[in-house]
Amino acid sequence: MKSQLKIGALLSYVVLALQNLVGLVYTPFMLRMLGKSEYGLYSIAASIVAYLTILDLGFGNAIVRYTAKYRAEGKVEEQHKMFGMFFVLYCIISLVVLIAGCVLCLNAGNIFDAAMTSVELSRTKVILALMVGNLAITFPLSIFGSIITAYEQFVFQKVVAIVRIVLNTATMIVLLTMGYKAIAMVVVTTIFNVVTLLANYWYCKRRLNVKLKFGQFELPFLKEVALYSFWIFLNVIMDRIYWSTGQFVLGAFAGPAAVAVFAVAIQLQYMYMSFSTAISGVFLPKVTAMTVNDSSGRAISDLFIKTGRVQYCVMALVLSGFILFGRQFINLWAGNGYEDAYVIALLFFVPLTVPLIQNLGITILQARNQMKFRSLLYLVISLVSLATQIPLAKRYGGIGCACAVAGALVLGQIIVMNLYYQVRQKINIVRFWVEIVKMSVVPAVLMVAGYKVLQLYEIKGWTSLCVGILAYLVVYLPLFFYISMNRYERNMILDPLRKILKR
Repeated sequence: MKSQLKIGALLSYVVLALQNLVGLVYTPFMLRMLGKSEYGLYSIAASIVAYLTILDLGFGNAIVRYTAKYRAEGKVEEQHKMFGMFFVLYCIISLVVLIAGCVLCLNAGNIFDAAMTSVELSRTKVILALMVGNLAITFPLSIFGSIITAYEQFVFQKVVAIVRIVLNTATMIVLLTMGYKAIAMVVVTTIFNVVTLLANYWYCKRRLNVKLKFGQFELPFLKEVALYSFWIFLNVIMDRIYWSTGQFVLGAFAGPAAVAVFAVAIQLQYMYMSFSTAISGVFLPKVTAMTVNDSSGRAISDLFIKTGRVQYCVMALVLSGFILFGRQFINLWAGNGYEDAYVIALLFFVPLTVPLIQNLGITILQARNQMKFRSLLYLVISLVSLATQIPLAKRYGGIGCACAVAGALVLGQIIVMNLYYQVRQKINIVRFWVEIVKMSVVPAVLMVAGYKVLQLYEIKGWTSLCVGILAYLVVYLPLFFYISMNRYERNMILDPLRKILKR
């Protein structure tokens, strides 16, 4: 099992690296092959289907939790009955998905007629139908992926993911080169998805001896599962409203081209978030232990600030670099016509930085079993975001949508949550922000200096962009290291280097 954990952890980084590499290398190729209109149609359909994924209702997490629980208790029969129950529930959900998909396809003309041509509308319906079919197949078979996770069979899971990423991307490149468009992309994605699901089924049946037993639902257990899944479900809804509504709204009021630009910014936003989530897990066991042992508010605050500073070391570099070089990067990476993606991405990046460097707050709330306030708050502000996106999209397009999202982020995830951490969780937020402001002096000064330099030296290609980024790093890293970082943060970098040099 230890080898599964170690190798699985290593393969997780490989999957993350591959996903980001595909995003950086494959995406510009796809954009040029498809064109803004076709990519916009694909993004619109994907954003619509993304809403249907919330019908998972948090059951995927529940399967993992209760399978692990029953395994620890040695209850094999209970596992098999639970698997059968969830399979039936997922089949019912799949039926709902198919009905909802039919309704959406039949009413697509009423929704997008004002912003699409008849040809674009027809292609959108086909793409939407294929994606809905893919999702309907996915729901009942997804149970086997959750079981593999619960059984901690990480190696198989990650190897399958790596093979899928490589083969799927390679197939897409070949088809796009041959002149195929978005419909072919969806067909290929569906095929690889079904193959992956069947591979999970085979592994569960042959290697894990998993069985599905069908019988009468145990209502008390179902009620317990529903209660556990509810708060997860709320967070999923919030996430979908935040990051999928924009494409849908723009598709209805501004057309596929505006959606394509917005979708590029969304992809960059996901990449930006990965820089934080990649390091946030290091401190999770520690904070859980501290909370269980009823550590003082001072100790929790110290760890909150320490973690936030470490995360800000990474985020400040990425954010300041994007502010300086993001516009030129998008022009070279995505091509002409995507200039607004820079402004949209910045409207996401700046307010997102705060909750990203305060990720430990979520862990504290989980450890204290106090997630209710956060979940309800995020649901409210996501609905506020949705309500403001429509009028702003009509008037200002993609930038208007982004302003609505950014405004909701500032209101909920920055102002309200910081007050909540300070008042109810007794975390010293004032001291946190004093520390972050002190760390921001170097990035702020270098951004101003860099802006002045870029006014004199224009970046025209990849070579000059790379030279500019390298020059910025050469100046930024030593100054930030010696001025902004404290002894603990410097030792996090120096200690591994000292160990390597001693060998």
